[in-house]
Amino acid sequence: MDTTEVKKAGVSEDLERWENETLSSALERAPERKERFEGVSLEPVERLYTPAHSEGIEIGFPGEYPYKRGIHPTGYRGKLWTMRQFAGFSSPENTNARFKYLMEHGQTGLSVAYDLPALMGLDADSPLSEGEVGKCGVAVSSLADFEVLFDGIPLDQVTVSQTINAPAPIFLAMYLVVAEKQKADLNKISGTLQNDILKEYIAQKEWIFPIKPAMKLVIDTFEYCSENVRKYNPISVSGYHIREAGATALQELAFTLRDGVEYVQYGIDRGMDVDEFVPRISFFFNAHNDFFEEIAKYRAARVIWARTMKERFGAKNPRTMQLRFHTQTAGVSLTVQQPLNNIARVAIQALAGVLGGTQSLHTDSYDEALALPTDEAALIALRTQQIIAEETGVPNTVDPLGGSYYVESLTEKMISGCFDYFDKIDGFGGMVEAVEAGFPQREIQESAYLYQKAVERGEQTIVGVNKYAMRDEPIPVDILQIDETVRDHQLQRLEKTKSTRDNGAVSNSLDKLKKAARDDENTMPAIIEAVAAYATVEEICVALRDVYGVYEEPAF
Repeated sequence: MDTTEVKKAGVSEDLERWENETLSSALERAPERKERFEGVSLEPVERLYTPAHSEGIEIGFPGEYPYKRGIHPTGYRGKLWTMRQFAGFSSPENTNARFKYLMEHGQTGLSVAYDLPALMGLDADSPLSEGEVGKCGVAVSSLADFEVLFDGIPLDQVTVSQTINAPAPIFLAMYLVVAEKQKADLNKISGTLQNDILKEYIAQKEWIFPIKPAMKLVIDTFEYCSENVRKYNPISVSGYHIREAGATALQELAFTLRDGVEYVQYGIDRGMDVDEFVPRISFFFNAHNDFFEEIAKYRAARVIWARTMKERFGAKNPRTMQLRFHTQTAGVSLTVQQPLNNIARVAIQALAGVLGGTQSLHTDSYDEALALPTDEAALIALRTQQIIAEETGVPNTVDPLGGSYYVESLTEKMISGCFDYFDKIDGFGGMVEAVEAGFPQREIQESAYLYQKAVERGEQTIVGVNKYAMRDEPIPVDILQIDETVRDHQLQRLEKTKSTRDNGAVSNSLDKLKKAARDDENTMPAIIEAVAAYATVEEICVALRDVYGVYEEPAF
């Protein structure tokens, strides 16, 4: 488009102003970019970066320690990232249909969203579940629901990620029982359980048990999978929810990796070999709006993890030092106002994840600020990934921004700032003790507050919200409606399950579980037995609560 055409497009005033300014005068008027909020250790972004900003910084090669440029020497030329769209709503039947719809259109991995009752260890018939069954994810109360959820989906051929934390061992058990019923070889089963309880106490607040017993359950899954399901990832240490709660990029990086360090230490304290179980630990990061900051965050994460595993824990296996991660675009960045703008946000955030070297990616749907995604919106989100993969040329070279003065400088600052946070957390005695003292919670609360004040003052722009807002009503968007009939449907199956199962076997299995918990044994075999007997999620959680108690957050 030439100058005349641009002027005709309605931007002539802006164009003429810049045509009449010299480059030097424009630079003189350009303010230094300030950080979005105070208290972040990274310096303000400078106007220009030169070799002096990356002097002495080791860039390295992909596939070589400390893996700044990626854990694989061939990058995406060897294998594209897994396109794993997060999905789950209403009944297991509806979610099963959505899974198959996405797979038919090119999705390469499944990622399950569970509803709030499931996340809190409640059944659909609990009084506390009213109004929430199937609303923010799929409703699952027992193995009977899980069997429907994965009907016709071969678990030895599709990798499945489950976003579940406090009751995660129960959902792992259901996954394994269904896989066995499908005659799947457990040695071939691969997938990921989120199972990151520390970030629940830090940010998402969906807990059941006190912190130390909850940590014990996590390590039970480590131990069980290490011995019985060796290709399965028993944890995905999640920074996503920490970032969504208001953390900065640096805080997300530091708290997530330090959570990972805590799990490693607890596994070693159990007697596990660092080079045996740590290679099955994966991570889950947010992809937010500051494009280069996000890319630097991912590059820094690999360096920090590699150095920490080698220097702190004496790891010798290269896979122990190679950080693998999933990325999801930032749900908190999506706006109700002008929701179609979210398509652009998601595309840019997804590109940052790919340029940062993610192994797996979820792209949010443009309507998620309004409701759970419609089929159309979910398909656009998947197509966004496919366009990046197939049309942009981005996967053709590894770490294309490696060597950028700006990106290398920003990566180094992320690394330094993260280790500073590590020192502070170690000063508490570890992440569990820091969480009990409220340290990461206060840091995130302060950052969230400062960010919101910056938005309200107009210092932090949100297009369509505090700048370029529209007076007219926005374009209407069809949204997914989930009514209360889903709860009625779930109650019918739950009632049938309870009336047809062997209740004696259920009772015996729950007694065994309580004994295992009291005797400090690995709880996974007893949980699997209870699940196979069709004990419900809430019944199993109640059995564990009888031994461990419940968590109540103190006032910090």
